[in-house]
Formats: sequence, structure tokens, C-alpha cells
Amino acid sequence: MKPSLSSPALSRRRFLRRASSAAVVGFGFPSIIPAVARAAGPAAPSNRIGVGLIGAGPQGTGVMRRCLVEEGARVLAVCDVKAGQREKARDLVNQQYGNQDCATYNNFEELLARRDVDAVIVATPDHWHVLIGLAAVRAGKDIYLEKPLGYSVAEGQAMRAAVRATGRVFQFGTQQRSSAYFRRACEIVRNGRIGRLQHINVWCIGSAPGGSTEIVPVPAGFDYERWLGPAPFKPHRQDVCSNEAAKKTWWFNSDYCLGFISGWGVHPFDIAYWGYPGIMAGPLQVSGTGTIPTEGACDTATTWSVDFRCASGVTLNFQGLPIAINASSAIKEARLWQEKYQRTSDHGTAFEGTDGWVHVDRSHVASHPADLVKEDPAAYKVRVPQSDVHVRNFLDAVRSRQTPIAPIEDAFQSDTLCQISDIAIRTGRRLTWDPKAERFARDESANRRLTLRAMRAPWRI
Repeated sequence: MKPSLSSPALSRRRFLRRASSAAVVGFGFPSIIPAVARAAGPAAPSNRIGVGLIGAGPQGTGVMRRCLVEEGARVLAVCDVKAGQREKARDLVNQQYGNQDCATYNNFEELLARRDVDAVIVATPDHWHVLIGLAAVRAGKDIYLEKPLGYSVAEGQAMRAAVRATGRVFQFGTQQRSSAYFRRACEIVRNGRIGRLQHINVWCIGSAPGGSTEIVPVPAGFDYERWLGPAPFKPHRQDVCSNEAAKKTWWFNSDYCLGFISGWGVHPFDIAYWGYPGIMAGPLQVSGTGTIPTEGACDTATTWSVDFRCASGVTLNFQGLPIAINASSAIKEARLWQEKYQRTSDHGTAFEGTDGWVHVDRSHVASHPADLVKEDPAAYKVRVPQSDVHVRNFLDAVRSRQTPIAPIEDAFQSDTLCQISDIAIRTGRRLTWDPKAERFARDESANRRLTLRAMRAPWRI
């Protein structure tokens, strides 16, 4: 979760550049499966999955910490453009293993060149996700990619094509799929226990407004040029990538992301899609409104309401709530849900059917009738895959070569729902999304927003 800029209680070289560009646009797709992937039973030290971390901020470090306690994995290297962050991550690894073996890198290409690294965690700022993801799978690495997926629908398509072509394991960082609460809610819906599905509510907190635009010197130990990478060049501004979440502005700046419409929204949207894949079964009508700030460093939607109508007639509403100092103030914007579902928070997914409803967030699942959540799912005809630890599920897939719980195919669809929500808000008109053609029907202006964004040389897809 990435909290508010306003919250005071926050706990969200030229050679190498040429080489990395070649890795991104190369046409070779390595198909070698690491020897560790064929191992069975408890992993001997020589058969452990070699893991590298690219992006050692709080989210990446959190995922890495989980790897550190998995017997079948060994973290070998960390990469970050902030010296302090990569050194802190390195020290965590060395402390866990009781040695000084963890290597550090400023440039991800050097980490990807290591033959002993089988899998990588990619937890960089959003505008780097697909570029690094492409380089990783083309270097023969399996990837755990933090959400959101792409900076545009076209980027998501490129990532999906590369995963398909290389056969690499891809796990999306939508860790709610590894929660019993969300699994239970989706199985209730898929087994018709709330009757015929009629409507879905999806909500999360919106982006923050404001943010400093003051130009300040680049801090020591921070490779700002490398951090910018493919993004438009702008002088270093105060707090653009602060270590303090309360100040960080790149989270809400369209040079680097879509803001929380995808950075947070992809989580509840992913559960909506997991519970009802029929969202993308046919033409999808979409329209929406939102508030986009025009002053300060932040320019992504702070609030929004997007309406969808599926080909089946099922409707869906996606709400962005005002970002707030604490969850209780955001909840005030959802009093209707509070009354209907008896409990709500600043994020969630709720399915409504002819015979009842089920509502789920990260700490609770509730239903009407109330006994639905107490049923034994073993009797259900339709079951979704089960995972209790997202990182372990990824590592198991690396070893077995089986599909993980949050695969690229589903990642693309849930991410696309966020992308077309943003486009509907920005165009201000009703659109029809064709999920087979992956284009809007009869709207070339909207379709131009699906394409790859311009990137600074030498970066390109």
C-alpha cells in the first residue's frame, strides 16, 4: 500500500546504456531452464534458486526479505540507483546468511549478466517495470514483477509477448491472490453462491495532489540520470523520489506512472477479474470522470468514478476515494458501502448477485447471507488456484515450471482495466473496449493513448 503525501503517519556510463538497450530490443529469446528448476525435494545449497533484487526500496526489500527465509532460494545480488538503499539491502542479506557474499550493482544489466542468478525481483519505479522485465526474461531470468505492469497497454502487450516467447515464469506482485480471504470471496462468486452476478464495486484511495516543484541538487549517492532512464528529462526536484513516502511525488506524476488508479487500483481490480473473468469476455463499455490536479508536481487523478458495462450485462463501478490522513476519513466517502456491507475500508472489492453479496479487503471477508463465508469450499465445483505465500508460490513455479498464481495473462487484463479507466477519464467520453482486438471500437483518438510512450534515447521497446 502506498499512503498519502499528506499523511504524517506513514510507515507505498554510456556503455552500459547501450548494452541495456540492446537487451531490451534484442530478438533472441533464451530458452535454457536453470538446473535448479529440475530439482525435486528439499533444495541442496547447490540447487537453490539464485535470486537478484532490482529496486531496493521498501517494497522490493520486503519481497526480498521473504526470499531470505525460503530454504529453496539464495539472494545473491541487489541493485539500486541509490547507494544507501542497495547497501542497506546488501547488509540485510549478509546478516541473514552470516557472510559478506551479497554483491551490489548500480546498473541492472550487470546483475542480469550473472549466470548464477535464476530469478529476479523487479521493484523499481513504474516507468522502468517493463523495460527491465523485458531485459530480464530475454536474459533467461524468471521474474517477480511488482505492480503495476506497464506504463501503457502497449507496454503490457510487449511484456506478455516476451514471457510467452521465452517461457519464463512471471509472477505479478498482486499478492492478494495469496490470501485466503480473497480466494474465498472469488470461489463464492464463481460457484454462484450469491446467485447470478449483477454488479461489482471496486475502490481504493486516489492519488495525492500538490508536491514541490523546487529544483534542488541531486543527493550524494543517487544516480538521478539512471533513475530517470526512459522518462523525459527534468532537473531534479525536491522530494521527487524521497525516501519518505509522505513526501515522494513520483508516485503521482504522469512522467513515471498513472498514479494510484493503477498503483493501488490494480489490487482490487485484479480480484474483480479473478472472481469474474467474464469482465473481459466481450465488448466492455466504459465511461468515467475524475479530478486531475493542474498545479504542483502531482498530475494524476486524485478522485474518480468509472462505470463499466460488460457484454453479459454485469456492471462495475471503480471509485477513487480522496486520499486522507487516515482510513476513517476516506471511509466517509463510502457510507453507502459501509451500510450495505457492514464494514469497509479504503480499498476493497464487492460482488453483488441476485441472492446476496460478498465483500473482501485485506483484513476481512463478509457476505450476505452471512453463512456463505463459513461454507466448506471443498464442496465447490469451481476452485481457484491456492497459494498462501506469494513469494513461495513464485519460487515453486520457478522450480516446477508451472504457472504461478498471478501469471502474465491475468496481470495484463487487470492492468488493462486500470489503463482504460484512466483513458476514459481523460477523454471524457463513453468508450467501448474490444478485449479480443485490444483496442477501442471506432475511436482512434482513444487508441492513440494505448501506444508506447516516447522514451529518451537509447531506451526503447
